[in-house]
Amino acid sequence: MSAALFPLFADLRGRAVRVVGGGAVAERKVEALLHAGALPRVGAPALSARLARWADEGRISWDAGFFVPQWLDGVWLVIAATDDNAVNRAVAAEADSRRLLANVVDDAALSSFQVPAIVERGQLQIAISSGGHAPMVARHLRRRLEALLDDSWGALVGLLGRQRARIRARFPEMGQRRRFFEQLLAGAVPRLLRQRQDQAAEAELQRALSLGPQAAAAGTVTLVGAGPGDPGLLTLNALRAMNQADVILHDRLVSAEVLAMARRDATRIEVGKSAQGHSTRQQDIHALMLEHARAGKRVVRLKGGDPFVFGRGGEELEMLKAHGIAFEVVPGITAALACAAYSGIPLTHRDHAQGLRLVTAHCKDSMDTLDWQALAQERQTLAVYMGVASLETFRDQLIAHGRAAHTPFALVENGARREQRVITGTLADLAEIAHHFEVRSPALLIVGEVAALAHALHWYGAAPLAAPTRPSNVTAPNLSRAA
Repeated sequence: MSAALFPLFADLRGRAVRVVGGGAVAERKVEALLHAGALPRVGAPALSARLARWADEGRISWDAGFFVPQWLDGVWLVIAATDDNAVNRAVAAEADSRRLLANVVDDAALSSFQVPAIVERGQLQIAISSGGHAPMVARHLRRRLEALLDDSWGALVGLLGRQRARIRARFPEMGQRRRFFEQLLAGAVPRLLRQRQDQAAEAELQRALSLGPQAAAAGTVTLVGAGPGDPGLLTLNALRAMNQADVILHDRLVSAEVLAMARRDATRIEVGKSAQGHSTRQQDIHALMLEHARAGKRVVRLKGGDPFVFGRGGEELEMLKAHGIAFEVVPGITAALACAAYSGIPLTHRDHAQGLRLVTAHCKDSMDTLDWQALAQERQTLAVYMGVASLETFRDQLIAHGRAAHTPFALVENGARREQRVITGTLADLAEIAHHFEVRSPALLIVGEVAALAHALHWYGAAPLAAPTRPSNVTAPNLSRAA
């Protein structure tokens, strides 16, 4: 087994580095060297257009011609980036004879150093190397880390760098300093930087320095939209929050696939509401958030769809604000957007719908507050949440207030999930069709001419199910101008 490589971050500012080669690969290496403040010396018979421009601008020097040993005079590092194995071998051998570290691109055996895959956030750099054996694995890990680390980490390193002398003076003993950093990184400073509140973050750091490492870190709550169920629809910020959480309070409708993306050792508590079984009262959810946040935990309140679209997120933030608990919000893809997209239904369309209304109809009280005259207007799309139990009333009210009985509808059950079903028909038969197909919650109702496009634009899962008998007066929208 070969010896492990020694990881090293080199300061190349103002130092000459030889790059042999003038093509696309050499161009990428030169770009990285310029970013590091190095002085690239390129040697090649010809240059790519970009390298030639850099040479004209004086950012790099160019030795035109074929490799000669003198090219390595006065340089600190060597990179061979040609497609000629003989040239690459000659460069590596000459560098070795001069005790210069050399990298031969895509040839670990000839290289005395490797260029790692890099994740960069300001002054923070994470280097990943497979020792030249499996560079694609290093690149894969880099992509994973890119998704987990936002740019606030660079701001955090910059802030701590500016205060480094004061931190060392305040905590000269390593153990104390380590405990201080552990508490600081679990506290408010990283959150404030994510929220672009740089001055508040610096003030919080100053406060932490004055209190010392014994001060307990304050807990926080992050409201996170989990989307409709497909984990591919989670945002990067949602993934980051879920991977930092100590406690996750999740709705019943958050899918197992989404929960599998969360931190493995986080405490998970289901706080869903269900008309058929166990439900957690909203005040009990509030109490759980307060309990864990006051214990210094990072709490994620994981809600299906988006927290602010029929998710009671506003009520929860008002409660947290009233109790002095710091919070963040990560939006999610709401059911109307996801169910429509995964059903091939454009919610707006220049020929058929110039407006969109989001409506909830989960109980009689909410039905009584709806503006039926406005909802029954033509040339708009209605997206109805939590309305499975009230379909007959919804249909009757819309028709009574002027919406045409032959208006198309689509019921999307388990939208954006493996088991998604789409059932279509016309408004007059809405309740009967739903009963025939035994539609169950969660399901979203889409009413409007655009719903008829589900059959023509279907792309995900099983094809839409049509009504057993379709009235003859239903005409599908003209697809020639689909937008």
